[in-house]
Amino acid sequence: MKMLGLLLLGLLAGCSILPEAQELRVYQLPGASLATGSPVARADGVVLRVNRPQASPLLDSTRIVVMPDADRLSAYQGVRWSDRPPVLLRDRLVEHLRHSARLKAVVSDDLPAQASLELAGELQAFQIEYRDGQPWAVIRLQATALRGGNREVLASRAFAVERETQDASVEAAVAALGQASDELARELSVWLDEMPGTP
Repeated sequence: MKMLGLLLLGLLAGCSILPEAQELRVYQLPGASLATGSPVARADGVVLRVNRPQASPLLDSTRIVVMPDADRLSAYQGVRWSDRPPVLLRDRLVEHLRHSARLKAVVSDDLPAQASLELAGELQAFQIEYRDGQPWAVIRLQATALRGGNREVLASRAFAVERETQDASVEAAVAALGQASDELARELSVWLDEMPGTP
């Protein structure tokens, strides 16, 4: 009887009723494609602060969002972003604007520095959308330029960038979202450079 009890105990020790934890893959936004050369500084010495854009709770999380059907949002399983998309996009914009925009300096809202111009926004999409069975990377941002200090609205513009993915893999989705982020940053840099009436 004692031997039977020890045998049962050994069998139970080798089994577990808990499922094995799924390995979580964490992705960074792919490296930025930056403009070569140094931009010419503006004579007015504008300092720009890029604020983290506002977003819905689903986008303001580390989940990689996918829209498999119209009006149905989901997320890839077992994968996460290294940070929330509003932070990833803000950092990408800062990186690009430092290399391309004609500004004295570009800082993020993590740095309590005085700025003569602020860039705020609403991130409306940062996701993969399926269209006729083909996945597309989609980023939509309503950007608003504010005068530093009194936060007067100087201009506002909607940006939308789409990139077709190479295939349906998560890796292709991440790569396409990185490319779309680069294109959005380039378009926004041109918009800021051409904006009249900035400080």
